[in-house]
This record gives sequence, structure tokens and C-alpha cells, in this order.
Amino acid sequence: MKHCIFSIVVTFEIITGISCMSTKLQSGNLLIHQSANIDYSQLKNWAAHPDKKDEADTIAAQGESWNEKNVDVFYVHPTTLTGKIKNGYVNASLNDKILNKKTDESAMRFQASTFNARGNVYAPRYRQAHIKMYQETDTSIRNEKFNIAYNDVKSAFLYYIENLNKGKAFIIASHSQGTTHAKRLIKELIDETPLREKLIAAYLIGMPVLKNEFNNIPICKDSTSTNCFVSWRTFRKDYEDAWANRRDTLIAVVNPVTWQITDEIASKSQHKGAVLYNMKRVYSGIHETQAQGSGLWISKPKFPGSFLYTSKNYHIGDINLFYLDIRENVIQRIKSHQSKQAFENKENKP
Repeated sequence: MKHCIFSIVVTFEIITGISCMSTKLQSGNLLIHQSANIDYSQLKNWAAHPDKKDEADTIAAQGESWNEKNVDVFYVHPTTLTGKIKNGYVNASLNDKILNKKTDESAMRFQASTFNARGNVYAPRYRQAHIKMYQETDTSIRNEKFNIAYNDVKSAFLYYIENLNKGKAFIIASHSQGTTHAKRLIKELIDETPLREKLIAAYLIGMPVLKNEFNNIPICKDSTSTNCFVSWRTFRKDYEDAWANRRDTLIAVVNPVTWQITDEIASKSQHKGAVLYNMKRVYSGIHETQAQGSGLWISKPKFPGSFLYTSKNYHIGDINLFYLDIRENVIQRIKSHQSKQAFENKENKP
């Protein structure tokens, strides 16, 4: 694979820890943490849950939050299992305290928290596949390892629906490997079922999502559309590689500043705000933004220390760079969905 896959750890930049893997794995050494199905009735198996205090409860500067939250957010975190493969295991152990801490202090704090203004955030721990699995050329091995991760996510979602949701509308949110699994989850459990009407929106970020990925769930065409999905992958405007280009018309890309699918350029003044390593500071107006082809293209962001950041692939900042833009849009879509439901209920009264 030509491009770099990015992991997420907190540093002085956005959230960084770039892993550009080129080594092939020997199939004989690919192990998994074998165990029974994960028990999602146990709080310890959730990285974020309304009944526990966790990093997804973090509120950034300028962020609003409401005590009464009558919608839910089911968030699937990105790959945090990176670096050297320990003892041959390529699927995470949920008992790995160091890995769990890394997930909490990166993905939960800087991504999942984006969605907490009016939603109860549920984020399962799952036996994620090691980042190197994205480069595994043996499809049977790759599929096996990702299936392990996906089946945990699916199990968590089914437990959530059956025991925790209580009929509430919900949002699906994900990044990177999380989006790999969230796409499949929506296809299998939401797209062709009554749950589709409960889906306020899906934020499927950091991986390619086809415009026609789903049969019944379209791309969100503006900031208040519901029962739809948004997606983008962020690159510096002078990025050139096979991972994304301006000519591909098959991939869904929504501009997270304007929430449009057109290729108009959103000015810096329209950008509401990014968070870096300090949740107490929001940086607004730091880049222009354009959705075109299969990518989201931005000017090089301007923030303290940004001159040290030379990568043109901003995968690690897909959410952080638009933190406040996403947060405010989630509120908009929740209000829009609730207004639509109230209208429909009124129309259906005898």
C-alpha cells in the first residue's frame, strides 16, 4: 500500500503518531486474543458510556453542553493498536490497560467528545485489528482479523439497541478503522431495517465511502439533512497521490465547514474551530476547505508550531481540524430531526 496509515496519540500537534508501514507479516505468527464473546453489559468493556466518567465527557472551550440528552451517539474509535506487534497478537486485548489508556486519551478525548453536546456517547472497546492489517496482502488473513473486530462492534451495537437505547434516535460516528466497521454495521443492521428512521445521521470519517454505499441512506446534502451520512478524508490542497484525487467521482465527500457536497471553497472565516493538544483552546479560521473529487482539500493550517508539520495527508486531523464545526452541526441535525418528528407526530394525530 502506497499511502501511510495514521495512528492516534496526543502530541503538541493535532493528534499524531504516524505509522507508515511497509513490512509484510508472516501468517504463521498472526495470533488473536481468543476469548468468549465480549460482555457489553459490563461497563469495563465500554470506553465511553453515560453511566461512567470518561474522556468522551470532555468539553472543549466554546463548546456547549446540555444536561438533558435525549439522543444517543454510537461511536466507533480508530486504530490505536500500532507499533510493534507484541507476542504475535494482531487483535487487541480488551484487558490491555496501556492500549485502553491510549485510546481514552486520544480518540475518546479528542474525537468522541465532539459529539457529547446533546448526545449520550456510547463507545465500545473492541478487539481492533493492528494497523498493519490494512497492508496484509493475504485477504483471508486480513478478513479474519477485521471480522474479529467487526463482530465485537456489532455485538456492542446490538446490546446497545436491545438494552440501552430505549427507543431514542441516535447518531453513528466513526473514524478510520471505526469507519471500516461502521459502514458494514449500517449495511447489515440499519439500512434495510426500521432503525433507519431512528438514524439522525452517520458521520463516517477517515475512510472512503461510496456515494451509493447504502441502498436507502443517502449523502447529507446540507447542514440540517437527516437519515443520511457524511464522510470526508482530509488532505493538504497540494497533495498528489493514489489515495485521493480531484477527478474521482465515486467517493462521497461532504465539506464539514459548509456541509455541502459542492466544490465551492469555504474561506478561513467560515471555519468555526479546531482543537489541538489542549481542549481549553479552540483555533478558528485556520484553513480554507474544499470538497472535490474523492478528497477534502485544505490550505495548510496555521497554529502554533504548524511549521513543523510537513505531512500533506491530514488523516490524523479529520475530526480535530473541524472539531467545533462538527459539534455545532450535530446540534443542528438533532434539532432538525426532532422538529421533523414533532411535525410527523402532529400530522398523524386523528
